[in-house]
Amino acid sequence: MRLVLLGPPGAGKGTQAQRLVETLKIAHLSTGDMLRAAVKAGTPVGQRAQAIMDRGDLVPDEVVIDVIADRIREPDCANGFVLDGFPRTLPQAAGLTELLQRAGITLDGVIELTVDEAALQERIANRAKETGGARADDNPETVTKRLEVYRAQTAPVAGYYEAREELWRIDGMQPVDEVTEAITDALAEMRQREFHRSDG
Repeated sequence: MRLVLLGPPGAGKGTQAQRLVETLKIAHLSTGDMLRAAVKAGTPVGQRAQAIMDRGDLVPDEVVIDVIADRIREPDCANGFVLDGFPRTLPQAAGLTELLQRAGITLDGVIELTVDEAALQERIANRAKETGGARADDNPETVTKRLEVYRAQTAPVAGYYEAREELWRIDGMQPVDEVTEAITDALAEMRQREFHRSDG
């Protein structure tokens, strides 16, 4: 299965991505991890990313796309992958579609964990209390800002995939196990659709 996982900060993407990795035996692709690995390995694209980061600049989309292109060719992606934290913008979504088409890879589906923002802020505030504020991004101002950025930049990505009939929306405010169950149901629908496509 080749999947993209979308959702605002605090929606539980990390937990669900880990469960998908364990259940489906697929690779977990996080852009931050991939960039760090490419830099450490000294690959050509890693060296480009390193030079950009050394200048204090954000790594541009085309470099991130190149990092993903390298990564999905590695053996552990042969069985599939879940992309977590990418794409974050419409240009990234278009770039990813182009990359996968060039590689002859079909995306099985995009799962968006939807949330109630007020309840989400309460959830994160409770997490901050439990962890003693160990996570720097758990303070209310940061959460509000990150939700605003998500709404402006990343929420339109869901619309892009919806138009391509690749989007499954899951209520991320349910208990963790119920979210996992809903994702499992969505995966079954994806497989069924793929079966009908290949059968036709």
